[in-house]
Amino acid sequence: MNVMIHQPANPASAWRGAASARRSAKAPAPRTEDGRTPESGGPTRPILIIPGLYNSGPDHWQTHWERRIPGAIRVPQSDWLRPDLADWTATLAEAVRRHPGAVLVAHSLGCALVCHLSRISNGRNIGGALLVAPADVNRDGPNAEFLRGFSPLPLGRLPFPSTAVISHDDPYVAHERGKMFAGAWGSTLVDLGAAGHINADSGHGPWPEGLAYLDALLERLEPARERAALDQPRPSA
Repeated sequence: MNVMIHQPANPASAWRGAASARRSAKAPAPRTEDGRTPESGGPTRPILIIPGLYNSGPDHWQTHWERRIPGAIRVPQSDWLRPDLADWTATLAEAVRRHPGAVLVAHSLGCALVCHLSRISNGRNIGGALLVAPADVNRDGPNAEFLRGFSPLPLGRLPFPSTAVISHDDPYVAHERGKMFAGAWGSTLVDLGAAGHINADSGHGPWPEGLAYLDALLERLEPARERAALDQPRPSA
């Protein structure tokens, strides 16, 4: 298991090349629904946003990224307040089927959902996963009654590249448990120190550091030219 401790000194540097290309361009190339351009094709791997319990609100980093990354798609659930494992898994499975090779960007309970889908599908059509603040569905504590339906948490090695981002003071998972999850999944571990649940309440709004972790994951999957395409602006409606 690879370990990255705390945040990079200049996490936005990984995105500088894309920003420079954007400034020099006269206008963004037209894009298809999944973010591809006719000239460069891409990114060739769609980005699927996987929120947890209650969905992710307007100030959450997942919402910021959904707006920023061309072609990023939030996977909607029929009931965000009372999560049902079978229903949520079927919804995610359909999204992955429609977007093969997708990179899944999950938070909290969404991380458990990704692991359940991986277990039953052997990771079919999943290109990789960024697993942020994985909720411990096997414990008592905040919202435990809504999380236990996702227990036991699958702890088999994930059959695709993944990065797990944890903190020391997450109310939904003890630090040592988070480290254990990352090791069991074979994920690269990013330890942010005292960062809470890594959401809007803990000050993680746009969270450019997280984009650098996503970029590092994509670097393991895609050529640099395709990674750079992620930072291109969406065309106006």
